[in-house]
Amino acid sequence: MPVKTRLALVGLAALCAAGCAAAPAAPAPASPDLTATLTTPTDIDLRWPATGPGAGGHLLEYANAAGGPWTALQYLPSAQTTYRHPDLIPETPFYYRVREFFGPVSAVVTAGAPAAPAPPGAAVSVHTPGDAAAPAAVRAVAAEDAAVQFTWADRSTDETGFLVELRKPGATDFAPVEVTDPNVTTCALSPLPGEQGSSFRVRALYYGPASPVVHRTTGKD
Repeated sequence: MPVKTRLALVGLAALCAAGCAAAPAAPAPASPDLTATLTTPTDIDLRWPATGPGAGGHLLEYANAAGGPWTALQYLPSAQTTYRHPDLIPETPFYYRVREFFGPVSAVVTAGAPAAPAPPGAAVSVHTPGDAAAPAAVRAVAAEDAAVQFTWADRSTDETGFLVELRKPGATDFAPVEVTDPNVTTCALSPLPGEQGSSFRVRALYYGPASPVVHRTTGKD
């Protein structure tokens, strides 16, 4: 399966679908779990509670219809509880939901360090307590084009995917930067300015339940 691209804002120019020219609708009541505020005619600010115990962060999703289809807007670290969705198409409905993500994480590695061997034993469910399902033998290798190529051993039987997380030099927390499909055991990442010399880990990913959906319709530009 192809590896998905680095996590980033979705290209909003391609979102003009049915309803682009519709009159703005009255906003739905705000959910206690997720709120959406139209701060300018084309900017929506989102806010949600902090993650619960064991969660690695949040996945924020959006759609242009109440029933979807849903698109991943951003994976966010556990400490982040706000997000601005900017420069949206005018007079267009936007629906949002948020969910926590979970999963055991690998040992921390740096680019060029040798990979520790994977422990013996069969793969187990990603919900198994402890780190038995955590990715193992993670290796990060610098490539000629300044990208970092990751490989790892899949030790989980039912992951939703794998999430590469990055900790910048001097930082205390990891941030999600790359997601793959399930059963994929390699991906590449091009470090951004300030990310050289970072540490990395890989998470065997699964999700908690989605929050109630909130809705806002953008105004005129």
